[in-house]
Amino acid sequence: MSDTMSSPSRDSRARRPRRPRPRFAPGSVLLPLCLALTALLAACGGNGRVHWEEDEGAIAETWSPAGLERVMGVEVVALRAELEERLGLTDSATLARRTGERDRHMLVLYGAYGNVPLWLDEDGLRERTHELVNALEYAHTDGLRIDAYPIAELRRTLGALRETDAPTAEQLVEADLLLTSAYVALGTDMFTGQIDPRSVSQGWHIDAQEMDVDSALVRTLRMEPLDRGIARMRPQREEFDELRRMLERYREIAAAGGWPTVPEGEVLEPGDTAAVPRLEALLARLRVEEYVDDGVRATPLRDSTGQEIDRAVYDAQIAGAVARFQARHSIVVDSILGGGTLASLNTSAEFRLRQIAANLERYRWLPRQLGDRYVFVNVPAFRLEAYDGGEPVLDMKVIVGSEYDDRSTPAFSDSMSYVVFRPYWNVPKNIALDEILPKAQADPGYMARNGYEVVRGQSERAPVLGQYAPSWSAIESGAQRIRQRPGGENSLGLVKFMFPNDFAIYLHDTPAQGLFERDVRAFSHGCIRVEQPARLAQYVLGWDLPRIEAAMASGPNAQQVTLERKIPVYIMYLTTFVRDGELHFGNDLYRRDETLARAVAGAAMPDEAALVEVRALREVVE
Repeated sequence: MSDTMSSPSRDSRARRPRRPRPRFAPGSVLLPLCLALTALLAACGGNGRVHWEEDEGAIAETWSPAGLERVMGVEVVALRAELEERLGLTDSATLARRTGERDRHMLVLYGAYGNVPLWLDEDGLRERTHELVNALEYAHTDGLRIDAYPIAELRRTLGALRETDAPTAEQLVEADLLLTSAYVALGTDMFTGQIDPRSVSQGWHIDAQEMDVDSALVRTLRMEPLDRGIARMRPQREEFDELRRMLERYREIAAAGGWPTVPEGEVLEPGDTAAVPRLEALLARLRVEEYVDDGVRATPLRDSTGQEIDRAVYDAQIAGAVARFQARHSIVVDSILGGGTLASLNTSAEFRLRQIAANLERYRWLPRQLGDRYVFVNVPAFRLEAYDGGEPVLDMKVIVGSEYDDRSTPAFSDSMSYVVFRPYWNVPKNIALDEILPKAQADPGYMARNGYEVVRGQSERAPVLGQYAPSWSAIESGAQRIRQRPGGENSLGLVKFMFPNDFAIYLHDTPAQGLFERDVRAFSHGCIRVEQPARLAQYVLGWDLPRIEAAMASGPNAQQVTLERKIPVYIMYLTTFVRDGELHFGNDLYRRDETLARAVAGAAMPDEAALVEVRALREVVE
């Protein structure tokens, strides 16, 4: 017999009229791994009945597959034996080859339910098969490729089951394995994404907590209706749902032909004139995304005789629409139709659609549970949000790493453990050598004027040697280092927030408050400067504002305060996001979108042949 779990298609199989599904206790678990998993699920609240209320209705955790004696005349004992052979449980060599991720998930899933069929009942296919097919059909609304699932094989296999009244154990198990394979693939994709971020150059270092997948698959299978249970495996964030809605909107735009191209031409400032066709093309482009109403037109100017000429004013109404476009595309908002704005206007609707799908995938790379209290920084949005009880309680601008010279801010997560008021800035070696040392050598007063001092060695208690320009070799060897004294001019400002990590990235104050007025804020060496450090310190420490301000202004230097409870910090790279009901395209600072956008192209606009195939499958199981 074949030892492939995804099961090549075989002809035969049938289906009889549905009967009410019995409720029975789970069967025995054969594998020690599955025994351990079952115990884990019970410890996590897997026993009993749990209800959730959603807009679509209630979901109950009540279903169990065990208790059947036969399926379409075939004894369950024979089906279990066939399953165990196909799963490799009867042959250690075959079992040892089950090293794939989905193979492992299937082993655990079947083992948790006693290695009995999961999709068959006395009369053939369970009603839940219809619910699984429903989830497969609508997976494209999550930006998932439905052609990644064995749809055609399922249609052939399940269709053949309807044509026979006396299937063999092998035929029934083939159908059950295919359905389980589709369920595991869909659930895994919903939970952790279809693409490995390491394969598409994302600078992504956030653990999606893979160990949760098995328990999620087992528990979700107990939910009724199953398709709503599967929907709960998607990221349960409002931002994700908003992006899903935008995915549908931009699919419609792309399917309708996208938007027109705005011709190249001179830079336009409000009040300038331009050729009427160019302005009309600009308005037509803006109209597709509803930046202007249908009634707005470029009004031709008239010459001295009153005759219309082929020129119109780039007036306040048109320039205002361009400003709104700029604000939602992370472009400096100046109402000027320049090169950057024109390039963004002429980015195709298809690429924008792929960006949305790419960011849905990035959300799936996140852990499902971010914590009750956490800090969420989106680098392309230049924004920090702090959450408490799962609700946003703080929102501020940030400055992130610049896009060149290896200063980019990676996507990662760690836990904030302490805060330092009035910190020293221990200047990184590369900054000391490349930036500070040349200035200090050219200007003898530079070090003292800017609060820099030379320290022997790397210890925090190392002696201060003075405020002179050290030698290049002393800094390079580590014998000496440069640090900046605490105070209002310190590059870290008056407080820093530490979540020790492999990238030496942290949040901190800054004396350069004027930079927060910029629309594009990528100026740092990689660390993240926060707009309202006192408010963030209040959130982190729970102190009142006067106490925070006192610690920042006149407290002891390098006062470290350990948090009573660590706070997760997520540094994200999401280039599409919804704010105040409007879709924004963030600044792809580090050019990570193009590779990922190519990878998700088949998910951004679903393949019509795959849609036809899954609809045909639906007809088979109706």
